[in-house]
Amino acid sequence: MVFVAITFFGLLTIGMPVGFVLGVAGVVGIFDMGGGRFLAMVPDRFFAGLDLFPFLAMPFFILAGEIMNRSGITTNLVKLADSLVGWLRGGMAHSNMVASVLFAGITGSATADTAAFGNTLVPAMVKNGYSRPMACAVTVAGSIIGPTIPPSTLAVIYGSIMGVSIAGLFAAGILPGLLICGVCMALIAINGKRWNFPEAAEEFSIKRVGVALKESILAAILPVFIIGSILFGFATPTEAAAIAVAYALVVGGIIYRGLTWTDMYEMLVRTTRITGIIFVIIASATILGWWMTFNQIPQAIAEGFLAISSNPKVIIGMILVLLLFIGLFMDINATLIILAPVLAPLTVTIGMNPVHAGIVFILCLNISLMTPPVGACLFVLASVTGEKIEEITKALWPFILAEFLVLILVAYWEGMTLAIPKFFGFY
Repeated sequence: MVFVAITFFGLLTIGMPVGFVLGVAGVVGIFDMGGGRFLAMVPDRFFAGLDLFPFLAMPFFILAGEIMNRSGITTNLVKLADSLVGWLRGGMAHSNMVASVLFAGITGSATADTAAFGNTLVPAMVKNGYSRPMACAVTVAGSIIGPTIPPSTLAVIYGSIMGVSIAGLFAAGILPGLLICGVCMALIAINGKRWNFPEAAEEFSIKRVGVALKESILAAILPVFIIGSILFGFATPTEAAAIAVAYALVVGGIIYRGLTWTDMYEMLVRTTRITGIIFVIIASATILGWWMTFNQIPQAIAEGFLAISSNPKVIIGMILVLLLFIGLFMDINATLIILAPVLAPLTVTIGMNPVHAGIVFILCLNISLMTPPVGACLFVLASVTGEKIEEITKALWPFILAEFLVLILVAYWEGMTLAIPKFFGFY
């Protein structure tokens, strides 16, 4: 076990991609456990980790988001958000948050949200008087709404490997995602004057909202259709994802005429690359996970937690601290795949609903996307805008603390988190 840990952290330290780190560490553990005879199981475990039908939803949702970005549909969603809340002080910051909610219902990807708005909203905010670090901070803070509100890639992964209803996880993510948006908008409203946010140039106008809605109605329908078809049982998440791609192609390519064959090729390449990275991580983590299960490591960790305290509230707190700490240094997909099978049995022991536990894990890891030193959204935005990560982080801390409070509320108020899943009969 010590040798596996040394291998894992040693390779991670020298910069080997996390997917390969997981695979090598798993192979080392299996070899140490049974020599060459056990190595024959490695290919079987590798492919078994991906042999789950719901995983097909991921590339479809990623491709749908790429189509929305390339065809200009995202721009129309931003205009709609601006017409709704742009009249407030710091209107573009508020619009950034609302646009993140609208965009979240299509892709479920924080990095896609960050890249899209980093290219469009951040320059526009800087032009209108916002400091570049603050414009970047607002964008990063809103980006984690994407993988919280359905569809969510993390929810697909967690539901698939843990046998939990993906539709139930999607439903459970709606209120936390909206709560993140509301808390961040409240923070912007309270501190707008102190942060020297510009006052709105235009007053609220029903006519302006109507014009924006007319231009963006086809784009705005898609999130409603995706979420509604899943929640009401008309389609599985995988089916809804495939239909979303077809819909986005028709709207973006035929109606808006915003796509070229070059765009199609580049979108497919990018989708393949992102999906391939995630799938390598999943498959490799399956090898390491099998080794951990064989050696009863999950049971040992659960016993260790229970030895410290049997109070469910204390255990939930320890789980949050563990996930947030590991999320500082490790890819969130890998963290979820490794730790979910370890910690989920512990949550069952203390009486947590599996859907509630899943959304707590997901939200906890989403916050890790915007915390240094390896927060993915920070790196994406730094590369897109040229701003230093240190400067973005300084401006981001109030939002991190606000979203941490949302995490605490979600973790300890099960009734709120499960209100929508219960309404739709997912538990």
